[in-house]
Amino acid sequence: MGRFEIKDTFYLNGEPFQIISGSIHYFRIVPEYWRDRLEKLKSLGMNTVETYIPWNMHEPRKGRFVFEGMCDVVKFVKLAEELGLYVILRPSPYICAEWEFGGLPGWLLAEDDVRLRVSGSAFLEHVQEYFNVLLPLLKPLQITEGGNVLLMQVENEYGYFGNDKKYMEQMRDMLRRGGINVPFITSDGPSHESIEGGSVEGALPTGNFGSQTKERFDILKQHVNGGPLMCAEFWVGWFDSWGNGGHMRGNLEQSAADLDEMLKTGHVNIYMFIGGTNFGFMNGSNYYDELKPDVTSYDYDAILTEAGDFTEKYRVYREIIGKYTELPEISLSTPIVKKAYGSVAVKEKVGLLEALGDIAEPAYSPYTQSMERLGQYYGYILYASTLANERRLEKIRLHRANDRASIFLKRKRLLNLYDRELLKEWKVAADAEPGDELHILVENMGRVNFGPAMEGQRKGIDGCVQINGHMHHGWQQYCLPLDNLDKLDFSRGYEEGLPAFYRFELEAEERGDTFLELAGWGKGCVFVNGFNIGRFWEVGPQKRLYIPAPLLLQGKNEVIVFETEGKAADTVCFYAEPDIG
Repeated sequence: MGRFEIKDTFYLNGEPFQIISGSIHYFRIVPEYWRDRLEKLKSLGMNTVETYIPWNMHEPRKGRFVFEGMCDVVKFVKLAEELGLYVILRPSPYICAEWEFGGLPGWLLAEDDVRLRVSGSAFLEHVQEYFNVLLPLLKPLQITEGGNVLLMQVENEYGYFGNDKKYMEQMRDMLRRGGINVPFITSDGPSHESIEGGSVEGALPTGNFGSQTKERFDILKQHVNGGPLMCAEFWVGWFDSWGNGGHMRGNLEQSAADLDEMLKTGHVNIYMFIGGTNFGFMNGSNYYDELKPDVTSYDYDAILTEAGDFTEKYRVYREIIGKYTELPEISLSTPIVKKAYGSVAVKEKVGLLEALGDIAEPAYSPYTQSMERLGQYYGYILYASTLANERRLEKIRLHRANDRASIFLKRKRLLNLYDRELLKEWKVAADAEPGDELHILVENMGRVNFGPAMEGQRKGIDGCVQINGHMHHGWQQYCLPLDNLDKLDFSRGYEEGLPAFYRFELEAEERGDTFLELAGWGKGCVFVNGFNIGRFWEVGPQKRLYIPAPLLLQGKNEVIVFETEGKAADTVCFYAEPDIG
């Protein structure tokens, strides 16, 4: 058993201890590569690894818990312990992290009485039920129980979101009742207002920032009551959103100077040591003036690349960290190779409308319903109806719809609507008659992960469809989480220009990390041997999707591309290096 204390500095078993930590999100990296990433972190001179715990991955449906595979947080923590590393855990129900809905599960939005991150709401009841399962797994990992977890976070950047002290106290008390007895921290933006709004008695305030270390620590010093100064998220890069014009990169000279200053006077957790990948539909979005969904790569211009490669930043930071601690010699134990498999041609294709009966069960309703009300949380949803009394389509409007909708009449695309375009009425002037088919495909592009916009994140159409000024009723609704593509029948037909699935066979004599480019393709997502490797979109900046070798089989591999714009090429290409813009 050990002890970790917060006094004038941190003390580990009675001795002063400087935290030099880096962020690795286990849920953004295939488990076969956890050891490699942790070995590289230790080789940098770090003694601690930090990770969030995403609620939506561990409880994807209410009452169904997942702690295996990429969700095996206990295995990740114990692997760090095996390598001689300590751990900071951030099990807050909300994590931000540019992750879908900030880590909150989409099923919360099916209920009208849930207000997020505030007391007096059913939200806390759901958190408690989640903690009843999570905390017994985390309790034995604490240093006080013989493990290697030094600190846990009560909430995450709450001062940016609200100032409900009762809520923060309830969060703290839930953790304590659940057997968490290591010291607590909170982490907030480096202003008095944010720190005060997000702090709670019994937890050390820490700061999240990417520059001006001395000024930020001077502010933090006024809130820690003589305690240690820590940057819990030292932002060394930034994330990319679709259409942002190019890969975001940090200023290495500036960040190196800030890191040096941090280690002179306090403690640091570098965000990110490695960013990893937003596999599946798990990217988050930001919403200020417009919707900005994040790309699949979470490279973040981190110390390691998305695929775990060393960078110049790694070399520079290692020199700085070496001034404050002894640098270990680590032999990397995981063989990793990169492979260029070249161009592969389409083998089969089938249209979405033709495949519907194989991959979705229709749910009839007189009115449109959001994904969440239908028990779906990620992916796409298709609304299908026939015109009743309309002789011509003059105007159409979708009410309370998110995020991107493609509207088809008689299998012809009328409109693609994105974000604020969904707020207004559109003139279409299309010939029509009763009985004509109307289809609306809506994509959840990743729920907002920061700020008040989080409470308006129902996906699909939560209101109504208005045609020629009146509400149109009578809808078959097809939930398309795309988690059952093994049921696709590629013989059912295909029509050019419409959403469709395309199947490829990749022959791999040797498994290696590879990067898939979809030049000439529009927008969609890709599945490799049934695993959703993420989204693509021709607007960039990301041009290639990372496929870790453990997702491949030696021999034949099935790759399925779902494309929504009717814009497809005859081939895709696999490269040995990324192109993230």
